[in-house]
Amino acid sequence: MKFIRIMRLIAVSAALILLTAAPSAAQDTHPHIFSSSVKSLKLSLEHNPFVPPILILGGEERLNVNFDYLDYDVHYLRYSVVHCNADWTESVLMESEYVDGFNYGDIDDYEQSVTTFTHYYNYNFTLPNDNFRITKSGNYLLRVYEQDDPDKVLFQTRFTVCENSVSVRAAVTSRTDVDYNSEHQQVSFDVIGKTRGQIRDPYGELTAVVTQNSRTDNQVTVSRPMMVAGDVVTFDHNQALIFDAGNEFRRMEMVSVHSINMRVEKMQYFEPFYHASLFIDAPRANSQYLYDQTQFGRFTIRNRECDNADSNTCADYVVAHFTLDTDGRMLTGGRIYLQGEFTQAIPQDWALMKWDASQGLYVCDLLLKQGAYNYQYLWVPDGTTMGRAGMIEGNKYQTVNEYLVCIYDRPMGERYDHFVGFAVVYSGR
Repeated sequence: MKFIRIMRLIAVSAALILLTAAPSAAQDTHPHIFSSSVKSLKLSLEHNPFVPPILILGGEERLNVNFDYLDYDVHYLRYSVVHCNADWTESVLMESEYVDGFNYGDIDDYEQSVTTFTHYYNYNFTLPNDNFRITKSGNYLLRVYEQDDPDKVLFQTRFTVCENSVSVRAAVTSRTDVDYNSEHQQVSFDVIGKTRGQIRDPYGELTAVVTQNSRTDNQVTVSRPMMVAGDVVTFDHNQALIFDAGNEFRRMEMVSVHSINMRVEKMQYFEPFYHASLFIDAPRANSQYLYDQTQFGRFTIRNRECDNADSNTCADYVVAHFTLDTDGRMLTGGRIYLQGEFTQAIPQDWALMKWDASQGLYVCDLLLKQGAYNYQYLWVPDGTTMGRAGMIEGNKYQTVNEYLVCIYDRPMGERYDHFVGFAVVYSGR
């Protein structure tokens, strides 16, 4: 077994040296990294990276976009945005209607990595900025590409801009319409117009989108409220708003290559990477619930040995070896994926757990930047795209989940969905 694991580390080191070019972006709006040279993509509010990245139209807060390009040479990159409807289809608005000026910006803030085995450039920019201002609320697809080849998109990701013109009062309970303190959590919410009569037709013009821990594979869209009383629109007792409770995210850290890290059994160097062999994980479906304070799937870049340097440029890349023991048997009828903010919060092909018959284990080897990571295992049944936590992680009603409720309004005659209000609510709090 030990020999097999060492050969696996060496083979992975050799394979990851060859970072292949990516295909062009498909004409869709799903979050996706198309270039294997782009790593550690993170979108967050500039002053609070631990909440959903929502900008307020005309507000002072800015969105920070940070990522690495693995290469010895600098690449000159540019970004643009696409305005989308509530369902993330492209809206009919022209660029000049939602961007003040030209719809592109050059990424001028970049730095080369310092004293790292993996050579990369770290890129950083903020939205809005002096040269790029958004004028309409709604959903936005952000695309980054080479300046001299705009058709070759390196990655695309999502953010939202809210008018904050209505109030949203949300709640979540484990006493649901299908079970009581068992395996599910149910979301309910009120939309309160700040001016009476602001929403003229609540049954015909409102759309609500609810996400759990920033995931989009299991998000729910509803458009019919249960009742309307005065300026309060109530969405309650809707079975579509019942979510699997899941379990607390697992945590691991790779903040040092020379000392003990959380959940890391062994740190070894095989040219050209350090390798972090994580302790073997086990399913938790039949285990007792244990609370653990997580960041709802998010990750933080950090190298504890950077001294006063910036971890964005001095943190190295480490091959993290994830292993899942399913009692020595391969599960049929679906596939297992690693999921967290580092996978854009959805199951990704490159984060698929593969069955290793020689070890009787599921394995996945990922090149990750040093830092602290939240992750979980999702089971995706064959023929579907939505991950389910129950098979591996279990569904524990006590789990603390982060729910985001977004309200869109399209009055009669309007050409796009206004993002008018939102609420963030946590189960078990």
